[in-house]
Amino acid sequence: MTTPSTLAPGNLRRVHHIALNVKDMQASRHFYSHILGLHELTGDEIPSTLLDLVAQGKVANFVTPDGTVLDLFWEPELTPPDPDPERSFTRAYHLAFDIDPQLFDRAVEVLKDNQIAIAHGPVSRPTGRGVYCYDPDGFMVEIRCDPV
Repeated sequence: MTTPSTLAPGNLRRVHHIALNVKDMQASRHFYSHILGLHELTGDEIPSTLLDLVAQGKVANFVTPDGTVLDLFWEPELTPPDPDPERSFTRAYHLAFDIDPQLFDRAVEVLKDNQIAIAHGPVSRPTGRGVYCYDPDGFMVEIRCDPV
């Protein structure tokens, strides 16, 4: 019996993009750009394959500081999240962003100032501190930092 083929460690180089379906594109764009401070791709920054969808308001693209692209796909018929947000997503638990430990408290303050629902935290662990909140579609987002 032959062993199935596999990719070698290091063949996958990095996460290319993360795609999320969103019900309210404007609320989601506001959350990811104005609350979390991600850069929204515009003009020549938009991948040519997505230009038409972006122009139609069906897609918005953001880039994280490490270069990972976050694509939001407008799905106006998206069912509302479960009233218990812990049950909303059965396969993906959360999206985590790293922040400088010196800015962690400021991030928590920004979430509270903008009345963003906080699911857990802030919490302190041996691995650092974290706060979990929800985006406009009920997807959990973590802002975390390494221990000081």
